[in-house]
Amino acid sequence: MLNNQHTKYIGIDFGKKRTGISISDYNKLVSFPLETIETDSLIEFLKELSRKENIEKIIIGKPLKLNNTVHDLEKDIIDLIKSLNKYLPDITIERIDERYTSKISKKIIHQFHSKKKIRMDKSIIDKISASLILESYLIKMHK
Repeated sequence: MLNNQHTKYIGIDFGKKRTGISISDYNKLVSFPLETIETDSLIEFLKELSRKENIEKIIIGKPLKLNNTVHDLEKDIIDLIKSLNKYLPDITIERIDERYTSKISKKIIHQFHSKKKIRMDKSIIDKISASLILESYLIKMHK
């Protein structure tokens, strides 16, 4: 059993090609964009990260459409969760609605970066979206 005062949470914005990753502080109050990686490398990346950072929980965005039906990507996310349960059985997996995270991420990038090349870099959008997913969870948890 992990001492949860010395653990962190991870947020995931899952994509078929790339996946955004974010991480919390030890107090689980703040979320930080961490990395965008190729989805094919996700499990190995998370195994290594969980060893280095003492991860207690992974929060994965649930891609809901505006009419509350799930996006086609959900099947791939369910497969990911099965793999995570197999390879990282001590880590709890939770889900949270991820609607609007990409849209909000684009607005954040547009506000703070004037260079078009940075604004168009989808890897930045992915890790900021992951941070928004985790941040939403942390806010909900502390209410």
